[in-house]
Amino acid sequence: MVDRKMTDKKSESNNIRFSTPDDIDTIIDFIHGIAKYEKMENEVFLNKDVLHEHLFGERPAAEVLILERENKEVGFALFFHNFSTFEGKKGLYLEDLFVLPEHRGHGLGKMALKKLAEIARERNCARFEWVCLDWNTPSIEFYEKQGAKAKKEWIIFRMDGEELKNY
Repeated sequence: MVDRKMTDKKSESNNIRFSTPDDIDTIIDFIHGIAKYEKMENEVFLNKDVLHEHLFGERPAAEVLILERENKEVGFALFFHNFSTFEGKKGLYLEDLFVLPEHRGHGLGKMALKKLAEIARERNCARFEWVCLDWNTPSIEFYEKQGAKAKKEWIIFRMDGEELKNY
């Protein structure tokens, strides 16, 4: 079974743990932080109670890892399972990975990806994947340095808002 807590071997000040309901305000702050970084602040419409239900309710839709440095919450990774019809198995999908700017460069991003890969292996997932904005060069370089490969032949399509409502 996957450890519920992970401490970085090279830096005892870094830690990753699964979130609890008490973390909901911190998670919301991180969601606003990543939205600001991605220049998408005007696209955050979340409701605290609805988010709480989807993360900690009877049938959670997603899970969150809290990234800590020197006993302080400094980032998060929100993930959920998708499904590969070709593999006939579930996959692990990373929706968001965010570390506060002043805490970047201390191994937390790499530690989070390793923890998520461990979870994917433990849960017998066929793959572990995520998307990255095409202008986010620092993140793209970081992911490639970790051994991830961009799937450039795929284009993401989305219906939301009025398009989804009216379709």
